[in-house]
Amino acid sequence: MTKPSLGPFGVFGHYEQFRTLSPQQLRDIEALGYGAIWAGGSPPAELDWVDPILEVTETIAVATGIVNIWTAAAGPVAESFHRLEATYPGRFILGIGVGHPEAHTEYKKPYDALVDYLDQLGQHDVPADRVVVAALGPQVLKLAARRSAGAHPYLTTPEHTASARDLVGPDAFIAPEHKVVLTTDAEQARAIGRKALAVYLDLANYLNNWKRLGFTDADVAKPGSDALLDAVIAYGTTDEIAARLRAHLDAGADHVPVQVLTGPDHLVPALTELAGPLGLR
Repeated sequence: MTKPSLGPFGVFGHYEQFRTLSPQQLRDIEALGYGAIWAGGSPPAELDWVDPILEVTETIAVATGIVNIWTAAAGPVAESFHRLEATYPGRFILGIGVGHPEAHTEYKKPYDALVDYLDQLGQHDVPADRVVVAALGPQVLKLAARRSAGAHPYLTTPEHTASARDLVGPDAFIAPEHKVVLTTDAEQARAIGRKALAVYLDLANYLNNWKRLGFTDADVAKPGSDALLDAVIAYGTTDEIAARLRAHLDAGADHVPVQVLTGPDHLVPALTELAGPLGLR
């Protein structure tokens, strides 16, 4: 299966955030060398916010991180994929995932539901190599490698990336998101990080994944230990942040979506500061 070709680094944020960026800001992100915009927040199946991004740019891809299989039916999502592919060929990647049991009352048998959703996408002629799956644990990582281009892990570490690569082999695409705060003040970075992590410290799939990585019950109890924060949020000098992000590539990632936590007004300036140390320009 052909891997998506997105370059080493992308940009992660809520899909509503990308709606608010001006055409010039989007072109600036593209010009800096980031290969993809990863849009989270369980966007609706119509994906009508993607078209304006692709319309005002030339090469940057857009990926969903992720479409939630419980809230966006496969048929309409497939229709959106084919609309985007017809107008902007090769520039959209469909990221899907099962979400969280705490968030959806109909959440049951998530693995089987994910398999069924992938089956439906296939029936609607969505190419498997243009789909990625949100995956943390071994079972879903293996499914992602078998049934899609690969995996889009969230809130993980380079150690997780290394174990994922060992599990799925060399051919699967791996794109782990990593959060950054552009400050050398550890306490400030951790304070910002704790706000961002608060909701995830209630979600079993993240807690279980962190424990698989060796974090203790005390580490993952609210508000999260310094060790946990330092593992999943990069801060320091731009060179130190870049080294942490590149550690995912060294561990076997193909592409790393970077999530800037210091607010939408600072997104493009932060990405500009990081572009040089990341080797993008």
